[in-house]
Amino acid sequence: MHFYDERGLPTSETIQLLHNRVSVRSYTDRPVDEAHVEAILRAAFRAPTSSNIQSYSVVVVRDAETLAKLAPVTGNQKHVANAPVFLAFCADTRRIEHAVRACDSDMDDNNLELGLVTSIDAALVGMSASLAAESLGLMGVMIGAIRNNAAETAKILGLPNRVYAVFGMVLGWPQDVPQQKPRMPYESMVHLERFGNHAGGLTMEEAVSQYDRELAEHYRGQGRKTNDDSWTAETGSKFSQRLRQKLRAELAGQGFDFG
Repeated sequence: MHFYDERGLPTSETIQLLHNRVSVRSYTDRPVDEAHVEAILRAAFRAPTSSNIQSYSVVVVRDAETLAKLAPVTGNQKHVANAPVFLAFCADTRRIEHAVRACDSDMDDNNLELGLVTSIDAALVGMSASLAAESLGLMGVMIGAIRNNAAETAKILGLPNRVYAVFGMVLGWPQDVPQQKPRMPYESMVHLERFGNHAGGLTMEEAVSQYDRELAEHYRGQGRKTNDDSWTAETGSKFSQRLRQKLRAELAGQGFDFG
């Protein structure tokens, strides 16, 4: 039996979970037990994987000392230091290397494609884990900042050669759930048959301008100061800088050639 939303579109519990998703950084004191983590990860490991390579591993972190070391890498995010549980989703090519060596070869000349495939594998597992967690009432936030210093993150987590942490995730029982941010207009994100053929007729520039206004209104509703061109100003300022310039060298040190 299908249910329909206010737009007349088919919906489901899974679709509604995604529509209601927000990043949560404040948690109650209730611990996240091992059974919940195992249930989440077992489900997440059913995510799609390229050529069945399953090129990921997850480091589950609860130790306060380890979290205290990870927090500075992430820009001293308090929710990392105080995480009920922290999951590091890693690209892991060790099993591939094991298979390659069984064929009397090596991976010393691995290329960009392998790095991309393994990173995508880890990302698919991470998003699946997030959705599984929310279905159980847990909420959290993705932590891409563990790549601020990929080498230090690898050291803290004891990652061997051929493994790097793509991103982390803090999970907990939510205490304060923020208001959901608006998203870019759907019509501007979907292209019919060929890129640029939008059903809604909005140009990219028009869609961004519309979103700037909506995001500014959202932030001001929370009492935050922002520019009228909120998204453009924030995004342009951030990405006009060269971010994580040492990352390629750090990943090469972990055995990944993104050159």
